[in-house]
Amino acid sequence: MTKRITAILVGLGILVLAVFLIYAWEPSIPEQEPPSPGDFSEAMIEQGRALAGIGNCQSCHTVDPERPLAGGRPFPTDFGTLYSTNITPDPATGIGTWSREAFHRGMRQGVARNGAHLFPAFPYTHYTLVRDEDLDALYAYLMTREPVNAEPPDNQLRFPFNVRLLQAGWKLLFFEEERYQPEDARPELWNRGAYLAQGLGHCSACHTPRNKFGAERTDLAYEGAVIDNWYAPALNTDSRAPVAWTEASLYDYLRSGGSTYHGVAVGSMADVVHRGLGEAENRDIRALASYFSAMAEPGSDEQARQTATATIQSAQRRTADTLGYGEKVFTYACASCHYNDPDNPRALRPDLSLNTALRADNPMNLIRVTLEGVGNEEGLPGVVMPGFAELSNADISALLHFLRATHTDRPAWDNLEDEIERQRQKVATNTESEQ
Repeated sequence: MTKRITAILVGLGILVLAVFLIYAWEPSIPEQEPPSPGDFSEAMIEQGRALAGIGNCQSCHTVDPERPLAGGRPFPTDFGTLYSTNITPDPATGIGTWSREAFHRGMRQGVARNGAHLFPAFPYTHYTLVRDEDLDALYAYLMTREPVNAEPPDNQLRFPFNVRLLQAGWKLLFFEEERYQPEDARPELWNRGAYLAQGLGHCSACHTPRNKFGAERTDLAYEGAVIDNWYAPALNTDSRAPVAWTEASLYDYLRSGGSTYHGVAVGSMADVVHRGLGEAENRDIRALASYFSAMAEPGSDEQARQTATATIQSAQRRTADTLGYGEKVFTYACASCHYNDPDNPRALRPDLSLNTALRADNPMNLIRVTLEGVGNEEGLPGVVMPGFAELSNADISALLHFLRATHTDRPAWDNLEDEIERQRQKVATNTESEQ
């Protein structure tokens, strides 16, 4: 009887494995000669350029600015490190031999030309929503870039996460191929923004927590998450922003990299704004602003102005009642730039009482900006902030505790000095790797 049960279980196991292999197998699509630039119209290429900006393709697929889109950027994950691929039309190391059909399948189903399953660090889970005509334009743009012969490093994933075939099982659990369907009850501008944000923009990929398998928690969409050692804040009604994001302030932030009532784009978001959305048309930036402002349920611009004034006045009153070490550090390092008239706050030197990072549950972003500053390629054009890494951990801790206590109504952060030291070490490691 035992042998019979064992035989049945083994047989069932073999059957399940066979069914999975049949399900997981994807055919190779034949290679083709790289298309000629003359195969595409200038209008299609230009449309593809703007869409590639919204998708932030260059940021993820570029390490050396002299070799754009040649891949090789590392993406550390809980399962190991992935490296972005070469998406130039080089026939040997890029996608030059990919047909339109192969490109569409890769973008929408996460399957390479040779039939290999792509890892979901490539956001095909979002690109599946994109329309045919936009994928065609993106294909035209990529196939008319300068070919670069560059082989990215091999992925360094732990077993069994390095087995591509198993990605078929991940897709079975967490992926559904579909196209974006407009919501009839919403205006056209909102639908355009939703289509871009959910599709090529893949905004929730950074702003949504993930489960232990690396899939987005759709039940917690846009509630904020840590990515690339930055905290991507909540974009919905859970936002900690002291002033609600209006459509106008979102447009300013996404177009220029800063908002008077919210601060400036740094880190990963600076890449999105300046290297990605900088290529997008104004109408698409306005569409994104329409979509996200509705998500946060904002008030009017006048209500935002009044809230900002009241917030700054409250912070200044609380500051007047203190004279501790943290305030002395603020006076020395920050006040000359960040002190504002409550009735006329300045975007170029934002008032910290309006800064979302100061109100976040996680102090990560504020610590990193304090240590690293804001460079020329971040924030607002032509406006920089020096880093203050020369301050001790105790100095920065006192400063941030002072700001948190006087410029917000949020509770104090725990173990702040430990987190400052952790971020200091990460900043030092990142600096060494770039040299």
